[in-house]
Amino acid sequence: MPDYVDVDLDILEQLRARCLALPDAWEEPAWTGRRFLVRKRNFAHVFAMCDADGAVVTFMAFRSPDEERDALVRSGHPFFLLGWGRNVVGMVLDEATDWEEVRELVTESYCVLAPKKLVALVDRPGDDP
Repeated sequence: MPDYVDVDLDILEQLRARCLALPDAWEEPAWTGRRFLVRKRNFAHVFAMCDADGAVVTFMAFRSPDEERDALVRSGHPFFLLGWGRNVVGMVLDEATDWEEVRELVTESYCVLAPKKLVALVDRPGDDP
C-alpha cells in the first residue's frame, strides 16, 4: 500500500493559483491531497506519495481530450496514463515543472468537464487571433 503524504505547500499554491482562476472553480480535500472542481466534476487532483527510497513524489491527475492524452502519454516523463478513467493523465510535479504548461493542462481539463457557458468565459491558450 502506498504511503500518501501531504502535498508540499509551494506546489499546492502554484496549482491552486492556476485552478482557482477558472470560472466557478473550487477546491476541497480529496481522499488524499486536494482536488479542484467545476460544479461537482473533478478537473485536477494533486497528491503526494513516498517512493521506495522514502523520497516524496508529487503527482497531478487531470483530464485530457483523447488525441492530446495519447500524445502526452507517448511523450513519457513527466506524463503517464493514470488508469483512473479513459481520459485521465498523470503528471509528476517537481523542480522541473513548467507551470505555464500546467496552466494550459488544467485549463483544458476544466474545459473538458465544465458547462459550455463557463467554457465560453475561459481564455484558452491558442484563442488569440
